[in-house]
Amino acid sequence: MFERFTHGAREVVVGAQHEARELQQSPIGTQHVLVSLLADPESSVARALAVDGVDQRFVRAEIIRRVPADAAPDTATLFDGDAEDREALKAIGIDLDKVRKAIEENFGPGSLRLPQAGPKRRKLFGRSSGDSPRGHIPFSPRSKKVLELSLREAIRLKHNFIAPEHILLGMIREGQGLGMLILAERGVDLNRLRDAATQSLNDKAA
Repeated sequence: MFERFTHGAREVVVGAQHEARELQQSPIGTQHVLVSLLADPESSVARALAVDGVDQRFVRAEIIRRVPADAAPDTATLFDGDAEDREALKAIGIDLDKVRKAIEENFGPGSLRLPQAGPKRRKLFGRSSGDSPRGHIPFSPRSKKVLELSLREAIRLKHNFIAPEHILLGMIREGQGLGMLILAERGVDLNRLRDAATQSLNDKAA
């Protein structure tokens, strides 16, 4: 899968881990993916969201304000699609077993596993003394689902690459999580955002 990720998409995934570490939060949630999508203010995603006053600074402030009290629990799992989904992915050369292996190789053993809950002592800004992520931080089930859906969006649009806009489309399609809550409460027009991302992708594919 990562061979099909553009440089920008790889930076989004790595950047999400960096954001979670900087904010001393684990696991990596959709909110961290959203912050990472906004890292380049000149990107099509950042420009589309700037219309509604959404930038990296705004989202990061919202995360600090909300986490962990307002973070909804994740229930999805990564790559839990049916046989039809597997065949569709295989048709464009994506083997899910190889995808899992690639994720483990790129982000470390256990990166697909949920973190084990442990005793935490609350501190200011929603942080806990037990939350001091070091090394590889696992992705939440919901953010894993977003990555899966980015693949499906690429298939739907008949693209043989995965760009940051596909990740945004995956997040919109998943429709849940703190990242989407922040956008919804800001009043972002998701239909306009989806159209902008799709147009940007079609321009890249042309």
